[in-house]
Amino acid sequence: MQANPNYLTKGSLLPQEEMLEVGRRKKNITIGIPKEILKDENRVALTPLNVELLVNNGHHVVVESNAGKAANFDDNVYSEHGAEIALSRNEVFKCDVILKVAPLSLEEIDLLESNHIVISSLHAAFQTEEYIRKLIQKRVTALAFEYMKDASGHYPVVRYMSQIAGSSSILIAAEYLNTVHAGKGEMLGGITGITPSEVVIIGAGTAGEFAARTAIGLGAFVKVFDDSVENLRRLQENLGRNVFTSLLQPLVLKNNIKNADVVIGALRSTNMHRRFVVTEEMVRCMKKGSVIVDISIDEGGCVETSRLTSHSNPVYIEHGVVHYCVPNIASRVARTASYALSNIFGPILLDIGKAGDIKQLLKEDAGVRKGVYMYNGILTNPYIGSMFDIPSKDIELLMAAF
Repeated sequence: MQANPNYLTKGSLLPQEEMLEVGRRKKNITIGIPKEILKDENRVALTPLNVELLVNNGHHVVVESNAGKAANFDDNVYSEHGAEIALSRNEVFKCDVILKVAPLSLEEIDLLESNHIVISSLHAAFQTEEYIRKLIQKRVTALAFEYMKDASGHYPVVRYMSQIAGSSSILIAAEYLNTVHAGKGEMLGGITGITPSEVVIIGAGTAGEFAARTAIGLGAFVKVFDDSVENLRRLQENLGRNVFTSLLQPLVLKNNIKNADVVIGALRSTNMHRRFVVTEEMVRCMKKGSVIVDISIDEGGCVETSRLTSHSNPVYIEHGVVHYCVPNIASRVARTASYALSNIFGPILLDIGKAGDIKQLLKEDAGVRKGVYMYNGILTNPYIGSMFDIPSKDIELLMAAF
């Protein structure tokens, strides 16, 4: 029996059409890595190893000369791994995707072109109306990596940087307790026959947990406060030991802060509003020469007497208490932090190429979509809109409309 030629033609075309559709979606993109110009920002968004991964998948990476120098990645290493080294910043900003650690400067926004994709931090609490309106005028799509989520619903960049900041905060406090930094000459922790230092940690999230791990490892007596019993329970389980924990009750907190040698502010805001749980009155009651490290300063801080400092001028003394309020603590260990960031950004960039464009990826990946605060010049973050009285639209509705 002879086969029906029409049937064969119809049957053979269907899978071919699907294969062609998949083939059309993949797109090679150009990725620009500008040198960070923000003071004390030493991290770089992509390491040479992840540059090589992207290049091997057909993408083109342009790295501004000396972009990785502060993290000890020189231009030769980037070049050997397939990157193009650009001597001009303008060359970098001709790429499809601009990837950096710190928020764009106003001068960098001027270099953007319509339809650019920008992936960086935002630090919304410290942005200006001019910054947001200039991005709108450029009609770019901008993603804040601190708002991106992974498949398990966590914030991967925040988690990595919080691990680094939490551990580093205890080491920083130890520095400023010692005599070299004009501290009271006390070793954080304790030795045989001497009462250990008391460390109060506010916040039982990732930063608080890693601060507790490090403090316990040094022999300190650790107390952790949080407004969630679930967070406190999880922290105790993760540490594998009983740690003094308490809900955030002002009177209980005040009584414990009085005796603390170190206070770590690691309470993350849930709505990007400043939240002071340690009042100025509590700080006045602290021992002279004690140390506050406010990790949450990038969201406004959780200590009322906290104000922004920098790596070059990291501390000030108020009410006899040393305050360390540097927003990018992870930049102190720039190489480690750069590897962590790059391990997150590399797969996202590969996914943009596989999807064919950012719009398709945003439709497919709800976690990356969470990071969008501007889509083709349309503000999608209601918090920023309320700050500057700028209309915003829901990103979910925009995805459904386009």
